[in-house]
Amino acid sequence: MNYVTAENLTKSYGVKTLFKNITFNVNEGDKIAIVAKNGTGKSTLLKILMGKEIADSGNVIINKDIQVVLFDQEIDFEGELSIDEFMMTLSSAPIMALKNYHSALHSENPDDMENALAEMEIHKAWDLENEMANILSQLKITDLDAKMRTLSGGQIKRVALAKLLVETRAEHKHTLLIMDEPTNHLDVDMVEWLENYLGKARVTLLLVTHDRYFLDAVCNIIWEMEDHKMYFHNGAYDTYLENKMIREDNLNSTIDKANNLYRKELEWMRRQPKARTTKSKSRQDDFYETEKVAKMDTRKQSLELEFEMKRLGSKILELHKISKSYGDKLLLKDFSYQFQRGEKVGIIGKNGAGKSTLLNIIQGLEKYDSGEIETGETIKFGYFSQKGLKYKEDQRVIDFIKDISENFPIANGRTISASQFLRLFLFEDQTQYSPISKLSGGEKRRLHLMYVLYQNPNFLIFDEPTNDLDLPTLTVLENFLQQFQGTLIIVSHDRYFMDRIVEHCLAFEGEGKIKDFVGTFSEYREFDKKQVSEGKEVKIEKVIEPEKKEEPKPIEKKVEVASRKLSFKEKSELDKLTNEIPEFETKREELSKLLNNETDYDVISKLSDELQKLSDDLDEMELRWLELQE
Repeated sequence: MNYVTAENLTKSYGVKTLFKNITFNVNEGDKIAIVAKNGTGKSTLLKILMGKEIADSGNVIINKDIQVVLFDQEIDFEGELSIDEFMMTLSSAPIMALKNYHSALHSENPDDMENALAEMEIHKAWDLENEMANILSQLKITDLDAKMRTLSGGQIKRVALAKLLVETRAEHKHTLLIMDEPTNHLDVDMVEWLENYLGKARVTLLLVTHDRYFLDAVCNIIWEMEDHKMYFHNGAYDTYLENKMIREDNLNSTIDKANNLYRKELEWMRRQPKARTTKSKSRQDDFYETEKVAKMDTRKQSLELEFEMKRLGSKILELHKISKSYGDKLLLKDFSYQFQRGEKVGIIGKNGAGKSTLLNIIQGLEKYDSGEIETGETIKFGYFSQKGLKYKEDQRVIDFIKDISENFPIANGRTISASQFLRLFLFEDQTQYSPISKLSGGEKRRLHLMYVLYQNPNFLIFDEPTNDLDLPTLTVLENFLQQFQGTLIIVSHDRYFMDRIVEHCLAFEGEGKIKDFVGTFSEYREFDKKQVSEGKEVKIEKVIEPEKKEEPKPIEKKVEVASRKLSFKEKSELDKLTNEIPEFETKREELSKLLNNETDYDVISKLSDELQKLSDDLDEMELRWLELQE
């Protein structure tokens, strides 16, 4: 069943074209993710489908038998409504049946209850009431009498999400669910519950998300918006990346051929007299078409630069027995830690556990109750917070960055200009000279990120950096952080982002208790789930607990194994080695056979080097396997 058909849609704002002549279909059961840079029109396209925006040209045909439901980043609500009242503002028949039933509970007329019960049965509202209770519980919404105006931004987002999911289940007809960044402000447990819910639900879905694990778990189609066009990919995120790379390689090949032809035709054009025959006029037209292709700029700025940051001294940052409470709520209790040069630490835990409080304490933005902090003299903090960017409305993007410095230092005494640095983070020349007020929300977030990085800090602190950033920008940021040689702390619920950057986690587990876990975010999640399922604590890494000695002592990061048993991570390593060693041995035999049959000197040299490296790797793997076995 076809839900939506769009033909030749075009939308511009002033001189900026978002998309041009794009055509697509949404069919029943499709679960589609839209991927694009911020400012290219993702949210605008969703609003056009909802009828909240009008395209400059083209047609949108929506099947009259479906309902279209939008989960937007901007949520409208009446502040005086309670959560329960807000949930009941839906106009569907099952919701109306629920309202009448609750009203009949307080009625003295027995006919009201009889009619209400019949209505509940007709519209299957009992199932909906149970579904609503389950969704609210999973999204940690417990106080249904709380007024909407008293909720935090994250709580409002969760309540609106609950209402949306109830709405899609309330109507017994076909539904197209449109979601714009649904995982923002949700902790990992809620994100995993939502992806499981949407993955199993019989719903047609069109969403914008930066969460790549969520995208892979929920969606089976990716729409890519780039250069005013739309490209379609069936499959997971990796498939999209592969298709995109092939397309760009083919385009670059076409441009190279056009360049060769352009140079030849340019000589011909210069030799021609002003008066042209019909034949030369045709060739002239072909020349201009070739010129357009030859001058296409497909170069992708990369971050393969050696950055020159301020030198870090021997002392970075040391925390000794730090405690912090808010009333009866204990966030930190005798927490000690010594940060190292080049360390990339992920701070994880539920919302409200104290993660942001720790970041503020480290930077001196918030006082702690007791303990001591020693900060190295060479430390220069760079803090990317959730509060957003402060700027003058009429200030241009390029001027905002130049106010810090005209140039950014890189290795060997070299520099790159503010404009070049902006291009690295996907700000095109036209956008650089636009007022900041004209940027989309995601572009402002990207500029805020640049503002932090351009000040060249050597100790970066990121609090939920992935919220509202598009996937292309996240890829650029990940590449930057992987090369960053300073110290880095990240608070994030984005599992993919954390897994790429972080190999060491501090996990807030409540009541001031923090676990020091050596491993990725996903490895910690796996360990934590296993610990919960077994109903006991599996000793993997040292738990940072109150120190009993009077003298403060930095926590060591060595894994202490009780009774010489393997830790969870070591068991995983042993299993991995057990599987990989036979594969490496097979590869070594294959290389040896190739080497024995080869006569070309260059090939022999290359194969010999490969064989030597493979043998060295295999020796190390076997030694490690023996250590773990013992």
